[in-house]
Amino acid sequence: MNIDAHQHFWQVEQPAPFDYAWLNKSEMEPIRRSFLPEDLLPHLKSVGIEQSIFVQTQHTLEENRWVLQLADQHAFIAGVVGWVDLANEACEDQLLEFNQHPKFVGVRHVTQDEPDDDFIIRPAVLRGLKALEKHGVPFDLLFYVKHLKHATTVARHVPELPLLIDHLAKPRIKDRAMADWVDNFRAAAKLPNVYCKLSGLVTEADWTTWSASDLQPYIQIALDEFGPARCMYGSDWPVCKLAGSYEQVHGALVECVKSLSDSEQDRIFSGTAREFYRLES
Repeated sequence: MNIDAHQHFWQVEQPAPFDYAWLNKSEMEPIRRSFLPEDLLPHLKSVGIEQSIFVQTQHTLEENRWVLQLADQHAFIAGVVGWVDLANEACEDQLLEFNQHPKFVGVRHVTQDEPDDDFIIRPAVLRGLKALEKHGVPFDLLFYVKHLKHATTVARHVPELPLLIDHLAKPRIKDRAMADWVDNFRAAAKLPNVYCKLSGLVTEADWTTWSASDLQPYIQIALDEFGPARCMYGSDWPVCKLAGSYEQVHGALVECVKSLSDSEQDRIFSGTAREFYRLES
């Protein structure tokens, strides 16, 4: 079964369950509406994707509960990457509550929005990551390029914790920039517990003129450094809609990896995500 390893849901119509203030930015107007499982499923079917993994948008335990209920109702949602308060001494207790659910498969924190660029290496946060390592719950690293230098520090601190760099740490594709990104990205790839998502790239390119060829150099570096066995596909739907349709995003990655063997492509579109998130077959 093929899997989309990175998508979101949100509900903005009143009564909205959470605060989606970030959607109030003018450039977010095209996605300032609710996106729920019934909206995603037709897109998955159109490109032959059978399952997906929801990834958190909120720093609240309530979103975990909300989406796990959706996952119970929709079989195609294979997993939920939720949130726990890494810096809180109650982190492990929070983790234990959700880790009992078979579809709770990982944790993420919106590190990119933290005012402190060194948030992820704070002692309290590293302690929280140790709790994830203890219980074998993977962690998604949502970084900008400026945070990528911390990937090796984190990976060495929790060597048994599977870590996943979302969106390749958002290289500045629109500017065709690599110099500020590639060295730290390659350094992270040397740590065997670090993986990466081939996701979220169209919104780092020019929203109106991007093509697969704009993404190709960055994807190729990811493939060269991590190999297909540590790379996975994610649509970043519905955020991707700012720059293109679900089908265009999927098609761009298919184009970029078409020279790989069938088994390597199977890793990217299925096997790596299943291994990383410990999904049932």
